[in-house]
Order: sequence, then C-alpha cells, then structure tokens
Amino acid sequence: MSLRLRAPVVLPCDPTCSVLRDAVVDIDDTGRIVHCGPFADAPAFDGPVRTLTGILLPGLVNAHAHSPMTVLRGMGGDLPLMRWLTEVIWPAEARLTPEDIHAGMVLGSVEMLRAGVTTSAEMYFHGEELVRAVLDTGARMVLAPAIIDAPGWDWRAMLAQASAWIDADGLRFGPGDRVEIGYGPHSAYTLPPEALAEVGAAARERDALIQIHVAESLGEDTTQRERHGSVPALLDEVNLLGGRVLAAHAVHLSDTDIALLAHHGVGVAHCPASNGKLASGIARVPDLRAAGVPIGLGTDGPASNDDLDLWEELRLAAMLARLSTQDSTALGAADVLLMSTRGGAKALHRDDIGTLTPGAWADLTHIDADHPAFSAGLDVPDAQLLSNLVWAAGSRTVRDVWVAGEQVLTDSEPTRVDRGEAQTLAGKVTSRLLSA
Repeated sequence: MSLRLRAPVVLPCDPTCSVLRDAVVDIDDTGRIVHCGPFADAPAFDGPVRTLTGILLPGLVNAHAHSPMTVLRGMGGDLPLMRWLTEVIWPAEARLTPEDIHAGMVLGSVEMLRAGVTTSAEMYFHGEELVRAVLDTGARMVLAPAIIDAPGWDWRAMLAQASAWIDADGLRFGPGDRVEIGYGPHSAYTLPPEALAEVGAAARERDALIQIHVAESLGEDTTQRERHGSVPALLDEVNLLGGRVLAAHAVHLSDTDIALLAHHGVGVAHCPASNGKLASGIARVPDLRAAGVPIGLGTDGPASNDDLDLWEELRLAAMLARLSTQDSTALGAADVLLMSTRGGAKALHRDDIGTLTPGAWADLTHIDADHPAFSAGLDVPDAQLLSNLVWAAGSRTVRDVWVAGEQVLTDSEPTRVDRGEAQTLAGKVTSRLLSA
C-alpha cells in the first residue's frame, strides 16, 4: 500500500544534511520512496496520509555487527581482544546450535529496530539462521557468512558455500530485497594469504561485498607489518581490495594505508565503542574523511560493546575524534548523523538505503519530540535541532520504524515478533552456556 508520512521535521540525510520543515515522504506500493520535500511543494497524493509529531529520518545503518552474540553478552568483558576471543568467545561459539544463533539474531534485530537501526551488516556463522531471523522481524541485513581458518573450520568449504548461496539466490532477495549476501573472511590473522586471494576473486566474479576485520588491534597490526608492511598492504598484495570491500575497525593505519583504501574505494566501519572497550585504539577518522574514504558507524558485536545502540556510536565517534585531534570541530552533529545513515550505506557500497531520496527503500525512523532533549520544541535553528538530536536525544526517543514501507516498530515495540519471548529464548541460551 502506498503511504504519505507528514512530519514537522524531515531529515532526508542528503549530502548537506538538510532540515526540511513541515515536510512529507511519499512511499509507493513497492516500498520505495517516490518523493521527499516540503508539504507546500508536494505533488498530489491520493493514498493514505499519516501525520506524525517529531522528526522523520532514514533508518540508521549499522555498518558492522555480529548481532547473534546477544547470547554471549557480558562474557569475558574485562579481557583484552585476543584473550577474550581465544579463551571465552570462540569456545562458547563452538557450543552454539543453529537455533541458538537464530534466537540471538532475533533479539539483536529487535534491539536495533528499537534504536532506529533498519540495516545491519552482519558477519557470523549459520547465515541461513540470520536470514530467517531478520525475515521474522522485518529488518534489513547485509550478510557476510563467516570464513575462517581455525580448528573445526574449513575455509575452503565455507567459501564454496557462500558462493553457492549467491549463485542460487542472487546477491539480494526477500521482500523489499531485505537480504544481501556477500563474503566474510574474518581477518588477515585468521586466514592465510591464499584464502584471502580466493575470496577476493570469488567476490569480484559476483560483484559481492566483502566484509573483513582490518588492523583492529595493535598486536595484529605489528605482526602483519613485520610480514607484509601492513594489513592493507597484504590485502592489496593478494588482490582482495579490487572490488566491493568493507574494512571493519581500521584502527592502526599509516598515511600510506589510508591512501591505499581511498584508491580502491574501500569503505570503513568505524566502531568507537568496541575499539574503546577492548583498548584497540582510536581510528583516524578525520584523516580517513579527508582522504575521501567512505565511513559508516558500527556497533561491533553485543559481546564486545555491549549493546547495539548506534546512537551511542554517533556521540563516541564525535568525542573521540575531537579528543584525538584536540579539535572540537573535528566532527559535528551533522557529520556523525550522516555517517550513521548515508555514510554507512556508502561504506557498504549501497545507494538505496540511508537516505530519503526517490528510488531508495522506504526505511524510516520516527523520533518522538516529547522528550527533555527537545524542551524548546522543534522550532529552533537547524544546527541546534541537529545538536539536540545527536547529543541529547538518542535511541530512547525512537518511536516508530518502517522497512521497505512496512511498519515494523510501533510505539517502540516490534510489530512482527514478541519482544518478551525473544528475550526469554535468548536468555535460555546464555544460561545453558554458563552452566556448561
């Protein structure tokens, strides 16, 4: 069904971060946007009209997550990265069943929808369970089935399975193209160069997205620099950077590394909360932006953050950029809002999400203005409105969410699944793991 949404403020998240007053978003019966602009200039519309209070903006894009790890939340939370992985997380993951992963992803998807996140870029195992989960909740996902070389895992078989999946179902499928499939080589430290080269070739052949952890920790970076010059240099050497690539974290980069990512059009998923909690470091976001590298924001997994609230990442990204440069203008409210929407889409090599422009999917988030953050109302200068939204409002003001024109969150509750049941099922998985 076509639909017109009218709101006092609409943020299309165009390149200039325009603020439209008394504006509408028109959605056609395929779930795509056909018009966005001031009501006074809107074309005639003969479908249903819903008048909203507050602010309407694109659904946020979580550019890097491992959302099924909701069932592992809090485990090993005070350990450094490699000990956390090898001593706690990987052993626990080895005991997860496909049904456990489905339960974890449903809860993660619900958590993100309640924060206004409509798209998440996921890397995990048993990808069919992640697909089933997001089709249950109605969210959108860019999935990278994990590929890793470790005891119990055969990277060649995992690569072959991902390729066969894409060949069978195509890159995108589901209602409103809700699912995109790509490749998830975990990292340069968990795969040999031969594997990275084969993944790159398979992805280019299919124009598929690669999601990979890059230069996340200092220890990883030091090892790779000793052997290959740097992590990006190794990935370039094996020709993995030649197609659609998203580099998660990208913390420890030289000027040469940044230039290399920019040359190949590699997107970066900046994960400030996870990087901080695991003491991985502060990514050089201002330098990456200056070089023209597309940057989105990611939560990372809910066992290393420990939530899936992208609004927290907006604030942390701005604060850490300002601290690391000693420049309070390094990232502003508009900058990080765009990083969480159109920036995330661009980092994922997508132009049909993250913005309210004709032709894009109607993935929208409605912000409730009845909140102390907006005590002066919405009729304040544009810069102040954006500042209040980013610095003061956050996920607690998210009221409604649409994906491909379908309302999947109403009054902060999911419409397709029962939140209480999702929490209970995921909690049972966690309890079983803790008792093992």
